[in-house]
Amino acid sequence: MARFAPTPAEKTVGLFTLAYVLGFTVWFLSIGNYEFVVYIVTMAILIGLVAFSLRAAEYPPAMLWALSLWGLAHMAGGGVPVDGSVLYNLRLLPLIESGEVFILKYDQVVHAWGFGVTAWVLHHLLTRHFPETRGTWTAATYPAFAAMGLGALNEIIEFTAVLAVPDTNVGGYYNTALDLCFNAGGAVIAMVLVSVFGRRVSPRP
Repeated sequence: MARFAPTPAEKTVGLFTLAYVLGFTVWFLSIGNYEFVVYIVTMAILIGLVAFSLRAAEYPPAMLWALSLWGLAHMAGGGVPVDGSVLYNLRLLPLIESGEVFILKYDQVVHAWGFGVTAWVLHHLLTRHFPETRGTWTAATYPAFAAMGLGALNEIIEFTAVLAVPDTNVGGYYNTALDLCFNAGGAVIAMVLVSVFGRRVSPRP
């Protein structure tokens, strides 16, 4: 049963995460936002995967908080109303504005953060279970490409939501392309930071 014995720090992150997931679940159901029920199910699966792998992976507390904050940003993005829409559609800075393309939006920041954290997690798992890869090009590049692949899977989940639920806030072709670009950008930035500060953020087992 050792795998089910969370540390105090892990319990804190877990309780925080469960609290906002339950809160947003009630909110989404109360307003009839069934699109995000798909994401809640996905969140539950991911939370379960992290929970069942705690002792095998020994995620640093900072990594668990980064994952949890990503989940919170995601839930808030679809559940917090802003100017007649939702937080995900909030325009933060008019860095680029041309036709259907607008940079920078809240959605894009969340994508970059989320898949940057994903790359960090994959790097941690790779170097923990295969310590001979630590400091190699494999450890620097594989997690970034794998995170991009998971980002593409996320877009497939969004596409499923579009097919299953009418009037979603997922967006069209340009939104999908920008999501993929920000997923990649976040993953690459994360791996640059991990490569530079790796010993601080991904300690040896």
